[in-house]
Amino acid sequence: MLNENHAFILDFPELKLDIVQLNHDDPAFKVELQKYHQLDYDIRELEISGSPIDDENMNQLKHQRMELKDILYKQLTKQLTKHHEMVSN
Repeated sequence: MLNENHAFILDFPELKLDIVQLNHDDPAFKVELQKYHQLDYDIRELEISGSPIDDENMNQLKHQRMELKDILYKQLTKQLTKHHEMVSN
């Protein structure tokens, strides 16, 4: 869909508190999350303005967004696993 907000926290509402905590505690996660949100914003702006770039470039931007989301999700789940292990012990 055009102009759909893919904010990380909106895509994973069940992990909202964990995302906020990791964003606060992990500077590397915070940087990647900021990159993700900027890229998502840029894509939505392009869509609103009638996609003034060709389809190949738009698809490349969306692919980059997807890859960043995968990286962030892996970092998040890795931290959650560590946290659950610490709590269990």
